Amino acid sequence: MFFIDLDKNSEHEFLYREIYEKIKIKIMKNKINEGEKLPSKRRLAKQLGVSVNTITSAYEQLLVEGYIYTIERSGYYVEEITQLSQPFSKKAQLIPEDLKETLSKDEPRKLSLSHMDTDVDMFPFKEWFKAQQLALQKHQNQLGHITHQQGPLIVRQTLSKMINLTRGVDCEPEQIVISVGTQTLIKQTLYVLKLASNKQLNIAVENPGYQRLYGLMEQLDANIYPTSVDENGISIDEIKNSDVNTVFLTPSHQFPIGSIMPVYKRFDLLNWAAENPYHYIIEDDYDSEFKYQTDNIPALQSLDYNQKVIYMGSFSKSLLMGFRISYMVLPYDLLRVYRNHHHKLLPYNNTLSLFTLNEFILNGSYLQHIKRMNLIYEKKRTELITQLSSVFQDNISINDVPAGLHFTASFKTDKTYDQIEQAAPKHLLDIHTIRRFLFESKTRAENNEITLVIGFSSIRMEDIPEAVNRLKKVIYD
Repeated sequence: MFFIDLDKNSEHEFLYREIYEKIKIKIMKNKINEGEKLPSKRRLAKQLGVSVNTITSAYEQLLVEGYIYTIERSGYYVEEITQLSQPFSKKAQLIPEDLKETLSKDEPRKLSLSHMDTDVDMFPFKEWFKAQQLALQKHQNQLGHITHQQGPLIVRQTLSKMINLTRGVDCEPEQIVISVGTQTLIKQTLYVLKLASNKQLNIAVENPGYQRLYGLMEQLDANIYPTSVDENGISIDEIKNSDVNTVFLTPSHQFPIGSIMPVYKRFDLLNWAAENPYHYIIEDDYDSEFKYQTDNIPALQSLDYNQKVIYMGSFSKSLLMGFRISYMVLPYDLLRVYRNHHHKLLPYNNTLSLFTLNEFILNGSYLQHIKRMNLIYEKKRTELITQLSSVFQDNISINDVPAGLHFTASFKTDKTYDQIEQAAPKHLLDIHTIRRFLFESKTRAENNEITLVIGFSSIRMEDIPEAVNRLKKVIYD
């Protein structure tokens, strides 16, 4: 006999899904033999007290998934199915405890002095949604199609004009590749560089620097050459005395130290690149929009007359991290290699977001937002430095470079880096130590000093005194 009991308290929204599930489980557990005929739709409907249409939907789902087959004018039969090597069990589908995630509604409020965050409170959502509506009106038909792999040409045209105006970057729209983040662009760039030269990639990187990207480079089989950084940026002498053929750096606001590379050093680096056809520079201009007290310093790429600089920019700092819109500018020879080998890739970005960004820039909202945020961030930066100096007095040394969204500060303390990093979460403070960005990980403070990378973009002005007090507890309690 063929029995199914319907559970009136079932979580299934539709009855046919419950019937389908129960028949499927019986088949998987060999409770119904292969080749066995299932009850007719009318008979099972009468047995369960449901409509014939409900049974039809359940049978059709089993049929399309291959659990049963039908013989015309005869009925439905159980398919011959090779059983799984392990017995069917709902328990086996439960997520292990160590992989579970939970949402906490009453989590105490953390204060952030992290370099990674942006100020969500000040984002002009109203203007962004207006730009989105305009993008829908203008480009609705294009949303149903796959755009160019490098991003819509109209967006790249707008970007080309904007970065020329704001960063001095000289490029054609065709040279721009838009993607979902710097990491994705790095992957593509290293692949292109390796194809172009047919040589092992030996990359000089800043130490301290952006370790997350350096780890990615190593995963992609590049040789990493940690290169020291001083108040003028990366060491050119170390580059010249090594076997590197590629340099990755942040010349406009070195991450995380904050130094700005002077023009004489930029010329020296560009001359190194011009000496060899396989020498290239990757310039990460990650937070160049924010400069205080003086005008912005043009990008390194603006001085490059030999097509040796791969320029990378991002909207993660200037807009919101969640948008994940980044771009790069490729020299012509590398662009040709990129197109030959990446032409089948689908675009990664949300097309509507790119068209929205295009309208946001064209109507002046983007530059207006940057101008407003420069004033806000400068006030936060000034207030934070004032508070830190007042609370820590002679126990602090601040590397005050008026650019970007973070600075470094050294504190006199007997605590180790481990102790600092463990104490911060306990005091509900999000902050990072310098060792996160070093190749040689520090454990103890040197000369009884530890260095922190202090961000100020997401902290509210009224929360700065409390954040500094929490930092004092982290360092001294």
